[in-house]
Amino acid sequence: MNVVADHFGEILAGFGCTVLLTLVSFAAALILGGALGLCRVAPLRVLRAVASCYVQIVRNLPLLLVVVVTVFVLPQLGLTLPLETSVTVGLAVYIASYICEILRSGMETVPAGQVEAARAVGLSTAQCLRLVVLPQALRAMVQPLGNMFIATALGTAVGSVAGVNELSGVIRQLNVQYVEPIALFASATVLYVALTLAGGLITGGLERRLRVRR
Repeated sequence: MNVVADHFGEILAGFGCTVLLTLVSFAAALILGGALGLCRVAPLRVLRAVASCYVQIVRNLPLLLVVVVTVFVLPQLGLTLPLETSVTVGLAVYIASYICEILRSGMETVPAGQVEAARAVGLSTAQCLRLVVLPQALRAMVQPLGNMFIATALGTAVGSVAGVNELSGVIRQLNVQYVEPIALFASATVLYVALTLAGGLITGGLERRLRVRR
């Protein structure tokens, strides 16, 4: 365990990078996935088709491939981004495809009669979504969204492929240098578990709060 103690600062910095990648990627995925989810239920057929194609294509690709495209292919097309930003974009693009389906499924749990009643009293489609559908759908979406937060946190490990010094990348570099896999990867396990448990606790708290308001 000496290697962990001696390089604890580096490991902690890598963990900080992982947390930052997770938060920014998930926030971006929420925005993109939310927009796609609304397109999936939009009255315009072209919007539904675009969102459906996005989901079908991206969900059938490995996360690693998506990140490789954003890190290595985009610069060849003239779009050069910092490594951390490229990894964030790749994660957000991938996770958004799942969030889109979570949003669509959540909205489908709202009884059609309530939507029809809202329209009958003169609410527009946007007002119906904002005032009737989304507040109720949120109850069904909290747990799946929490799962996607955890998936995002674990997915940041692909950043090491691009040379980003997140937790997995730092641990791998230290292991190459000192060959102490048990101690190093055990420390990484503890930190990943701490991050995912924090996400689970927040998700559970939101679920309980929404259940009380039911």
